[in-house]
Amino acid sequence: MDALQIKTFIDAMASSDLAEMEVGHDGWTLRLVRRPGAGAAASIPAVSRPPSAPKEPRAPAAAPVAQPHELLAPLFGVVHLQPAPDAEPFVVEGQAVRAGQTLCVIEAMKVFNEVQAERDGVIDAVLVASGSEVEAGQPLIRLR
Repeated sequence: MDALQIKTFIDAMASSDLAEMEVGHDGWTLRLVRRPGAGAAASIPAVSRPPSAPKEPRAPAAAPVAQPHELLAPLFGVVHLQPAPDAEPFVVEGQAVRAGQTLCVIEAMKVFNEVQAERDGVIDAVLVASGSEVEAGQPLIRLR
């Protein structure tokens, strides 16, 4: 399976309302899962205005309020919250983290995939137990 074929499957899924797609070919299996909220705007038909309608002015944006952010599992596998069974966990509740910092790893097919913080924040809650199986798109950690 080459990159062009994979892109074709991604484009096909993006232009449909499928939640997930799995394709096998020559010993490879490609599984695509749409994250909750991702692409939701694309699946809702847009309402277009007549070309002669004037544009409505936008109200000034209010100051952003810090919202909790859930870090989602990028793939199916077994989650590990520490680098080794006898080691300290990567992170604990209440700990400040920086974007790019490793929060946990997901083991899939004997490969350990690091899950990193997408932004700076504080660990609000760890939502999974070490050693448990997780699905792609499942919330792992909540940041505030």
